[in-house]
Amino acid sequence: MSRIAKQPILIPKGIKINIINNKIIICKNNIIVKNKIHFSITPILKNNKIILNNSNSYYKFSMYAGTFRSIINNIILGLKNNFKKKLIIIGIGYKSYIKKNILFLNLGYSYTIKYNIPKNIIIKCLNFNEIIIKGYDKQKVGQVAAEIRSFKKPECYKKGKGIRYKNEFIKIKENKKKINK
Repeated sequence: MSRIAKQPILIPKGIKINIINNKIIICKNNIIVKNKIHFSITPILKNNKIILNNSNSYYKFSMYAGTFRSIINNIILGLKNNFKKKLIIIGIGYKSYIKKNILFLNLGYSYTIKYNIPKNIIIKCLNFNEIIIKGYDKQKVGQVAAEIRSFKKPECYKKGKGIRYKNEFIKIKENKKKINK
């Protein structure tokens, strides 16, 4: 069994967990998250901990057990305190704002980009150049951040103009120079 799968998952206060057949249902307040579990894994609830066991000595159990342990743990951590990504927009005239659950991006194109904010995701524009993405689903938060970033990736020749993650480092390259003969 993998090292990750051997570790029990701690359940914090305020989070309820139900296991029905091959489904795990995680609840907090009004948020309900359902996830299917592989047939070889049997989760056991003991003393506010979830332990994953091999149900029928499936030979690939250790591969699946570590993955499902991480997925379940990320759901619990996301419900406890949301995952967060921060994007920074760099460029003259580039800006972002939100109206009626739609993110508008002016990125130097002749048109304004409209991005519909998905369910269970919270997007805030602190000022025109900073976007914060929050949510309890780690994969969805990362996917939304990547989609927004893909509208104008940072350029390495033009002083890093574009959308980048907060801690992302862009190495600025030198332009080609003409040689006069």
